[in-house]
Amino acid sequence: MRRDIADIRLAEYVFAPHYAVPMIRPVTRATLLRSGRDEASDTMVDLNPGDSFEVLEIAGVSAWGVARPSGLVGYVGAAALELAPEASA
Repeated sequence: MRRDIADIRLAEYVFAPHYAVPMIRPVTRATLLRSGRDEASDTMVDLNPGDSFEVLEIAGVSAWGVARPSGLVGYVGAAALELAPEASA
């Protein structure tokens, strides 16, 4: 949990100065969900290609959000996500 931002779905339960609507993005390469931005932070879960990640914030090289289906909240390297939605052909 962060004090500065929260998932909009929690607005009736949690006060935060800012709320974010999750952007569901696929994981494109194996990565780790960590408790903090730092690579020395605790690993919470492994994410694999094809898994989904609900991005709530991107800052620098990190994305913060919710790993699906575990529901755990943490940080991943933004490079491990497909950040641009695919264009319609």
